[in-house]
Amino acid sequence: MADNPDRKILELFRQNGQKEAAFNLLADAYSERLYWHIRRIVIDHEDADDALQNTLLKVWKNLENFRAESGLFTWLFRIATNESLSLIKDRKKHLHNSEDQGYENSLAETLATDPWFDGDEVQLKLQQAILSLPEKQRLVFNLKYFEEMKYEDMSETLQTSVGALKASYHHAVKKIEKHLTGE
Repeated sequence: MADNPDRKILELFRQNGQKEAAFNLLADAYSERLYWHIRRIVIDHEDADDALQNTLLKVWKNLENFRAESGLFTWLFRIATNESLSLIKDRKKHLHNSEDQGYENSLAETLATDPWFDGDEVQLKLQQAILSLPEKQRLVFNLKYFEEMKYEDMSETLQTSVGALKASYHHAVKKIEKHLTGE
């Protein structure tokens, strides 16, 4: 994002009577990126909307506690990621498929019929390949490939070492290549 609004958001938030304006600025600046980040994790549009709403509620409740030890964007992505993973965990628990790939398989099967998915056949195959990855590799791949997030920022977001993230991304790429080539 060329014009980073973080400073203005935080300054407004700390001014009396400006919390709502600051939150609106934050939502305008980041909602779309957060939605697509969440959507790549949970796949389903309605689930992404739910997780985004939960993310924004948590941000609203906790913005006054934000210590700026990391960037605002990184903090938002951490909250969005945690909300997305919690939603998936709840869905798996509800479907009693937490021990196998049942939840991911059902997402991969319904992705092609999703009215909100407007990709072509290649994009569909890529998304299905991504869904075949273990959860951590899928998350790392999405952040690196789609968000073009630096490993250092990813390390803050996921609270994992840069080395572990590089290894996860490498393994994810190899698995996706294997999935796409049918090996």
